[in-house]
Amino acid sequence: MIPRTYEEWKSCIVEDCKIDLTKAFAQDRLQVYRQAQHTETVKFVSLYGEQHLNNIIHWFTKVGT
Repeated sequence: MIPRTYEEWKSCIVEDCKIDLTKAFAQDRLQVYRQAQHTETVKFVSLYGEQHLNNIIHWFTKVGT
């Protein structure tokens, strides 16, 4: 399931994946996802699409600020 809201995404990260959603973690992920040519970003877009990439950048920004 691809999360459609911040709360769904947060639950997926924290509850399902058991990842601490810290400011540092969010900032690390943003460094990757804001680089369109980064290998991880290219793979992410191929799997989930540009719209979901934009969503998670927005959601990680909420955590990382």
